[in-house]
Amino acid sequence: MGKPKPQAAKPFVISKWAVWDAYEKVKANQGAAGVDGESIEEFEGDLKANLYKLWNRLSSGSYFPPPVRAVEIPKKAGGVRTLGVPTVADRVAQTVVRSYLEPDVEPIFHPDSYGYRPGRSALDALAVCRRRCQQRDWVIDIDIRAFFDSIDHDLLLKAVSKHTDRPWVLLYIKRWLVAPLQKEDGTVVQRDRGTPQGSAISPLLANLFLHYAFDAWLAREHPSVSFERYADDIVVHCATEAQAQDVLVAIGERMAQVGLELHPDKTRIVYCKDDNRKGSHEHEQFDFLGYTFRRRTVRSRAGKLFNGFAPAVSDAAAKKIRRQIRSWRLHMRTDRSLADLARWVNPIVHGWINYYGHFYKSRLYPILRPINDYLNRWAQQKYKRLRGHLSRTWRWLEGVTRRSPALFAHWRLGVVP
Repeated sequence: MGKPKPQAAKPFVISKWAVWDAYEKVKANQGAAGVDGESIEEFEGDLKANLYKLWNRLSSGSYFPPPVRAVEIPKKAGGVRTLGVPTVADRVAQTVVRSYLEPDVEPIFHPDSYGYRPGRSALDALAVCRRRCQQRDWVIDIDIRAFFDSIDHDLLLKAVSKHTDRPWVLLYIKRWLVAPLQKEDGTVVQRDRGTPQGSAISPLLANLFLHYAFDAWLAREHPSVSFERYADDIVVHCATEAQAQDVLVAIGERMAQVGLELHPDKTRIVYCKDDNRKGSHEHEQFDFLGYTFRRRTVRSRAGKLFNGFAPAVSDAAAKKIRRQIRSWRLHMRTDRSLADLARWVNPIVHGWINYYGHFYKSRLYPILRPINDYLNRWAQQKYKRLRGHLSRTWRWLEGVTRRSPALFAHWRLGVVP
């Protein structure tokens, strides 16, 4: 027998470690199954073979993404938003490509772009927005109609090609952009625009598109205004109403140039009304990242009360929190101990407090107080001696808070019976 022939080199150089690292990230993020119905646990049933097969196909250029499972999510204002759920293998593949592209584009992004970027958060964007609302009297609250469904593929690929010299990165992004959506009834919808929300690569591509479509353009054409952008959620700060009107017209024209459209009912000019700003305007509040910015009574560092323009948890976010608290049906969980209930709900409540309690924390108190009402009802169901004795049950619960003031996350905040 002659010597074995050397294995042909793959056309694309992709690290096996990059595939493994991508899998670890996908596993940490969990997520639902795609069109193949395969869960992460099932994918792990033959993990080594599945990851090798994926690496082999990516490296040879023979990887073609399957359709993306379409899931419709109700919107707060009515209608539905379509999320795309790729298969587990496809999420790993997208994460591999993102790991190669992100270091190339991250350094060029604008400092006021916050969404889905390393070391940046929604709270960072909110803090900057609050400070600028104190400095500038006017805001343009921007809503881009169906942004993720409207992204122009040619413009996006042009931006990608500008920042990578790896042909396989561009190749696979092209394939993902045109991968069809498969609806729950099995119908397959072809796509020639947009990138579905829910995919691993989508947030990075959206940021890259809006960097050129909005961030860099606004900084170049209107350097005197400032903005905060979290994905497609954008707030622009202006010194005067006239400037806001001019900039809004220019933004509308710019969006049309890149194939996007401002929502005519949700995009508006807002006056940051407070004690120092006279007059009035049709719009004097706006929502941004789950917070409502409006005139509120605040306390100065010297301890004096005044009306400032400040953020607090929005009504929409509050409604969502109350709905989730009701869904727990704590009063019916009599098979569990009080400590069990605390371990169950505390991670969620702690997350609410960390996010929505960052600004104007007291707005959370009435939203979280119903948890105590459910605990009261739980105690009456759990202990016969408390049934029918409302005041006695409250005294019992107050005693628990004195003995274990840190048992529930909202008690640590001061929301006690």
